[in-house]
Amino acid sequence: MEQKSTQNKSKRGGLRVNAGRKVDTGLFGEPTSVIRVPESQKGVVKDFLSAYRNKQLKQESYNHLEIVAADKSGDIALPLFTSKVAAGFPSPADDHIEKRLNPNDFLIDQQDATFFVTISGLSMRDAGLLPNDKAVVDRSKIPAIGDIVLAVIDSEYTIKMLAKTKQNQPRLLSANPDFAPIEIKEGQQFEIWGVVTGSFRRFK
Repeated sequence: MEQKSTQNKSKRGGLRVNAGRKVDTGLFGEPTSVIRVPESQKGVVKDFLSAYRNKQLKQESYNHLEIVAADKSGDIALPLFTSKVAAGFPSPADDHIEKRLNPNDFLIDQQDATFFVTISGLSMRDAGLLPNDKAVVDRSKIPAIGDIVLAVIDSEYTIKMLAKTKQNQPRLLSANPDFAPIEIKEGQQFEIWGVVTGSFRRFK
């Protein structure tokens, strides 16, 4: 019985395919390594790494955005199915096609005032805006509290939710608990360039 138990135990553990933490998914988003530090300096190293992470998050709050003008030339109209499709795709000859949808008309209200912005960073993750998504920004819209806006702070672009302080001063909120609110301080240049009215992404 003892021999059988030992044999079963030897089959446990060992290398497993796809086991362990995936590369670049840790706290810092990059590979890490183990080092030895003096016991007396552990706190110093931890404080340094904490400050480094906070600097990363602050930099990510200001997105390096790519801005492209909206162009409605070459409009197209595609079939819009009114029936819900659980799986597969209905035939274009389906009787449930009641109209055709032009993606440009759906996404753009005022072409001359609209442009697309490529999202970078994860600060608006919980609002459904992920890296490489295209946000639709309309400059003709009047921003209201609660809107997602494209703002400029001291020549830095960022997409955040517009809010205000108890003193009625503007502040910008992220849609990710890892990112602190951005408080607009006296003397800073602050401008709202437009309101985000939608977004789109490709899967392939």
